[in-house]
Amino acid sequence: MVFALSGRIRTEYVAELQNLVDFAAAKNSVVLDLKEVRLVDREAVQFLARCQAEGVGLDNCPAYIREWIERERTQLT
Repeated sequence: MVFALSGRIRTEYVAELQNLVDFAAAKNSVVLDLKEVRLVDREAVQFLARCQAEGVGLDNCPAYIREWIERERTQLT
């Protein structure tokens, strides 16, 4: 199942996105298409890092977000 996200991913959306991913992942493999995402905050990046660690695909992830995810992952270990 592919979810195409766009615009901004901010703290107030993370819980709802987490619920959506959890629900879908119970029955399907999940991919988040980030092609149209322009801005994220730190909690959103931490959410994306958790998703990736749990096997959720991140397609078309902008380079700056991918780099930020890697920095967050490094800080958590």
